[in-house]
Amino acid sequence: MQLQLPLWFEITSSAVLILIVIADLVLAYRRPHIPSTKESSLWVGFYVLLALIFSVLLFLFASPEYAGQFIAGWLTEYSLSIDNLFVFVIIMARFSVPRKYQQEVLMVGIIIALVLRGIFILLGAQLIEHFSWIFYIFGAFLLFTAIQQAFQNSEEMDERESGVIRLLRRRISISRDFDGAKLRTIVDGKRMFTPIIVVFIALGTTDLVFALDSIPAIFGITTSAFIVFTANVFALMGLRQLYFLLGDLIEKLVYLKYGIAFILAFIGVKLVLHALHENELTFINGGKGFAWAPEIPTVASLGVIVVSMAVAVGASLIKIRSDKRRAVANPSE
Repeated sequence: MQLQLPLWFEITSSAVLILIVIADLVLAYRRPHIPSTKESSLWVGFYVLLALIFSVLLFLFASPEYAGQFIAGWLTEYSLSIDNLFVFVIIMARFSVPRKYQQEVLMVGIIIALVLRGIFILLGAQLIEHFSWIFYIFGAFLLFTAIQQAFQNSEEMDERESGVIRLLRRRISISRDFDGAKLRTIVDGKRMFTPIIVVFIALGTTDLVFALDSIPAIFGITTSAFIVFTANVFALMGLRQLYFLLGDLIEKLVYLKYGIAFILAFIGVKLVLHALHENELTFINGGKGFAWAPEIPTVASLGVIVVSMAVAVGASLIKIRSDKRRAVANPSE
């Protein structure tokens, strides 16, 4: 079912979100600092609250189904975008970005990512509208990505991201050192970019790579481009502060990737079942849909996402405590 919302609601919501993003960007640039745990927690809570308020507005001006689609889509994007945190850590480390300026660097990188994702979402919506069989491809791709996610280790990810950064360094003339938060500086009389501009590009473009699985995944929950994009905005804006809140803990959540892989696999199966139910390909069942292929409701999808992430995070935290106790008991190890 295609989401139909009042035009004034979409325009107003988009305008408010743009203002919030701009205000956050200005604040980050005017107050470069290292966020405390309390500050990061408050900002994460702020964006979570905004997302919940938005879902209530959808409930009031659309329907409970559409509000549920947004919540499920937002949680899906938030969960899958956690993978981005590993990339953020790698890029920041590779370029030795001063922690004081990481807020604004992340902010600009995320804005670039939102623009690129917006283009990708519009293309995806057009494909879905005109070619329903695209769900077969989306589903198969998510199943493949789920397997890759489950068996990919951090060393492989590190090598991949190092390659991206090496390519950027070869293509763009940049200085060796940062000059505050400036994009350009003068070295020996020559004007050149500082490493910050390359970090912006690295953050934005590598996020788009991760969007190749997260965007098809959310289209498995809703076909509304508006809901898909707003879910991405709330997820990515909250992700920036989550980066500072979790810090080094993100690398210790060893079972997180399995939770993410399970979510991808579940939505991949859901997309394939939907494609079979609405089948229009003549060489499959004569172009008729399969009545036995169930349509998984939004509530079920929401439950699977929440439980998967809760189990993955819970199991990781238990392992962290177990490792600490083992270290105390056997200090020689």
